[in-house]
Amino acid sequence: MLAKGQVVFACAEMFFIEYEPMLWKDLSMEEMLKVALDAMGGDNAPDAVIAGAVQALEKKSNIKIYLVGPEDLLKEKCAAYTYDKSRMEIVHASEVITCEEAPVSAIRKKKDSSIVVALQLVKNGQADAFVSAGSTGAVLVGAQLIVGRMRGVRRPPLGVLIPTTKGVSLLVDNGANVDARPDHLLQFARLGSVYYEHAMGVKNPRVALVNIGVEEEKGNALVKETYPLLKECPDINFTGYVEAREIPHGGADVIVCEGFTGNVILKLYEGVGGALISEVKKGMMSTLRSKIGALLVKPALKQTLKRFDASEYGGAPMLGLNGLVVKTHGSSNAKEICNSVIQCFTFKEQNIQEKFKKLYEQPEAPKTEE
Repeated sequence: MLAKGQVVFACAEMFFIEYEPMLWKDLSMEEMLKVALDAMGGDNAPDAVIAGAVQALEKKSNIKIYLVGPEDLLKEKCAAYTYDKSRMEIVHASEVITCEEAPVSAIRKKKDSSIVVALQLVKNGQADAFVSAGSTGAVLVGAQLIVGRMRGVRRPPLGVLIPTTKGVSLLVDNGANVDARPDHLLQFARLGSVYYEHAMGVKNPRVALVNIGVEEEKGNALVKETYPLLKECPDINFTGYVEAREIPHGGADVIVCEGFTGNVILKLYEGVGGALISEVKKGMMSTLRSKIGALLVKPALKQTLKRFDASEYGGAPMLGLNGLVVKTHGSSNAKEICNSVIQCFTFKEQNIQEKFKKLYEQPEAPKTEE
């Protein structure tokens, strides 16, 4: 998942772009968004999760949070905060699933874990969405076993928004399916296109398939077999292949690949971004002249870097389930938890789940052999 910190891709002067995310629009006041929040998920749980939940309540008046975890512990931790207690309810769960446990076994055996109990709230309609910074494997397995896939969806992918010089792009899949078939990638493209259009307000978003070149004959068997499926699909704006070096420059709005490639792209993004920030800071502090220059550019640079801060865009929703599941990375701080909770507003306001369902009222490529 997304690493903690900011992501930068070029020199500061390249970053001055005018962009206002459309992710978090207010629902009408009579509608209440209900989010089941895994209080025990992540490296900084439960403290960062509780702090993030309180921040979300302060930012949005029409949200209710079910904080799921050991009741006594959460009550003790929550006592340190002032918040509207009618909008945050503790739901007891006595067990915790760790990242070291086998996901399938943990979901089946730990029925009273914070992940399972919170997912059940979504399945039963008590919550609109589930957010967790916990075990990625357990969240992915639990989401499919408990919340369930939509009819017609074969492999729900994770879709994460990544910063670019043109705004943000959607990378799908970024880790849920490390192996995939051409018909799976077609579904990723269709789901991703719907999500991007309604989350970002971009009509007919550009969809591209990750490859090692832009020529149609290039690539491995997977991309060569997927290319004609995307090219012939009438409900996406397929623009062809995109090379990895074009992704940070906004080479496509929706970037399609299997989860192995997507996760490598994401991790490289994070690593290069962190290294660049470190080197820029060192350079600015190297001489008296550079220190004076740093003071002059600091306000503009700070604002620009904020646009390239991955935590500003929330977590990665799992597309194609019967309810909304959002996975945020394990080292999430309070700000990232808050933004992942607020991110869920778009799904409800834009009715994205229903739009996903309508995809499968249309014909699609036949299923290939397992």
